[in-house]
Amino acid sequence: MKPVDNPGSLFVIVAPSGAGKTSLVRALLEREQGVRLSVSFTTRQPRPGEFDGVDYHFVDRTDFERRQGAGEFLEWAEVHGNLYGTSRAWIDAQMAAGEDIILEIDWQGATQVRHLFPDAVGVFIAPPSIDELRRRLQGRAQDSQTVIERRIAAARAELAQAHRFEYVIINQDFAIALEQLGHVVRAARLRLPKQQARHPAVFAALGIHS
Repeated sequence: MKPVDNPGSLFVIVAPSGAGKTSLVRALLEREQGVRLSVSFTTRQPRPGEFDGVDYHFVDRTDFERRQGAGEFLEWAEVHGNLYGTSRAWIDAQMAAGEDIILEIDWQGATQVRHLFPDAVGVFIAPPSIDELRRRLQGRAQDSQTVIERRIAAARAELAQAHRFEYVIINQDFAIALEQLGHVVRAARLRLPKQQARHPAVFAALGIHS
């Protein structure tokens, strides 16, 4: 089955660290039925409150590179010295079953995915300002000031890639940003190829063709 024939939609969501991507995605998953989050593999250490198999599959570099060499990853990238990758087999199976899948990845990984899934929906989450981004990162109390400034520098580079995405959501007010993200998901489900894949009998009876 080609990606465009899958009834499920693939959402590629990208944001600088601290823009609120993870919080928005978690809230969306609680509100929207039929949406699942792809759990990536990573070589980085778990942060406080993160759990293996829930937030990420935490593996060492040797295991990651073995999986990479075996072609298990739909995409992979190195970010801040750590490796991240997405299971291709799991994505294919879920979308074929009609599930909508969210990938939380960096823009490099998003570029790889969209070469393989041209109908993937790209969403970029942006902070309202660099100052606000810095305040949020400091509020986490997880990183040193040196690390925070490194993340700010990376964020500036990532923000320059926002033009690659169909949708850009500015996360100034969380409730509004969440509502906007929900609108994107619901609208994507109504695209002609997705409706045809979900309701083939209806389209055949109506004589509607792509």
